[in-house]
Amino acid sequence: MLREFPVSIQLEKRNVPSVLFSAVSPLIALALTLLAGAVLFTLMGHNPLEALYFYFVEPLTETWSLHELVVKATPLVLIATGLAICFRSNNWNIGAEGQFIVGAIAGAAFPVLLPGFESFAVLPLMMICGMLGGMAWAFIPAFLKNRFGANEILTSLMLVYVAELLLDWMVRGPWRNPEGYNFPETRSFSGWQVLPEMLTSGRAHYGALFAILGVLLMWFMLAKTMKGFEISVIGQAPRAGRFAGFNPKATTLFVFLVSGAFAGLAGIAEVSGAIGQLRPSISPGYGFTAIIVAFLGRLNPPGIFAAGLVLALSYLGGEAVQVSLQMSDKVASVFQGMLLIFVLGCDTLIHHRVRISRTGTDAASVGEVKNGTV
Repeated sequence: MLREFPVSIQLEKRNVPSVLFSAVSPLIALALTLLAGAVLFTLMGHNPLEALYFYFVEPLTETWSLHELVVKATPLVLIATGLAICFRSNNWNIGAEGQFIVGAIAGAAFPVLLPGFESFAVLPLMMICGMLGGMAWAFIPAFLKNRFGANEILTSLMLVYVAELLLDWMVRGPWRNPEGYNFPETRSFSGWQVLPEMLTSGRAHYGALFAILGVLLMWFMLAKTMKGFEISVIGQAPRAGRFAGFNPKATTLFVFLVSGAFAGLAGIAEVSGAIGQLRPSISPGYGFTAIIVAFLGRLNPPGIFAAGLVLALSYLGGEAVQVSLQMSDKVASVFQGMLLIFVLGCDTLIHHRVRISRTGTDAASVGEVKNGTV
């Protein structure tokens, strides 16, 4: 009697990954996301072409929505640019959302505690305090990893929930607006406390300029400086980095602090420019979505800039289909999740081939087959 043999499915590393597919894999992932989205809309009873139009095209047809695209892309690009140098150095900072929130809290201290302080220096001080707040929050997982070997994924992620609870306590407690009819929010920012808008036709503010400058700065550092080379070597070949005299612990601390500074700057820019006050919730998950932006942009600052616009469009598209097709507001998260899965899947298949083999043999069964008996 013929018996079944167990089958093993393994990933085997390719000797030379395809340069072409490595370059176009984000586009492949995006195309697969569109295809999967069309299937999803069809299963939900909607015309897939119409739904995809509402999701990806309609938000680009109005001036105000283009401003909103810039508003949502700004924190994504800033945070993802900082995360990219962490990931390049093989340090997994998953807590950018918490650093974003603490940066917003630290930067908001001036308008909340000194509401009558009117000076052109207020806004720069707010930005600096926001960066310092994000750096302080990012320092914690870096210190725990260097000193105790703690897993930075867990520590940075858990600190997100601490930051969210801290924000909620602040706006409901000591920083609550005494003239706000008991709503959980701080005083509204005004005058020099507000990041100005770039144009009168919409809400896009000068935080977008911070994002552009951040992308250029990180590109220059990674491509043209010894520090960028050190980060890449530590991430790709830690042993070679140690032989070269690079300090992995110092690199870990550096990349976490830079990443935290970018996230903190994004937080205070969002609060000062787009929201105008602290509230219990100031982010729809920018810190987590920025992880997708970083990988979709290939951990490369110019690519991150383009990926940030794509993921910002996913937020606007989610709002558009919610209004036009009465769909759930969670559809944006579904698209973002599918995009991340396809990006990681494409990268896995580019660097590995799938090998299917039998893990064992049965001599009796083989003999039966040879003798013609089944």
